[in-house]
Amino acid sequence: MLNNSTIISVSSEIMSGSPVFAGTRVPVQTLLDYLKAGESIDDFLDGFPTVTKEQVITLLEEVEKQLISKVA
Repeated sequence: MLNNSTIISVSSEIMSGSPVFAGTRVPVQTLLDYLKAGESIDDFLDGFPTVTKEQVITLLEEVEKQLISKVA
């Protein structure tokens, strides 16, 4: 699970408990909104420099693994 990992953090004291990228106040939902709108990862990173490309890629890889394991 990604909650409270080195990638995602969840705390009632940060952004009302919304999952955020660890060490930031940037909600994971913001990345998903960017991607749904057709924006690139680099566009997202330009707007939220506290998030690293490594965090984004690791998140997407973990989501991919979890999705494939549920389907397989």
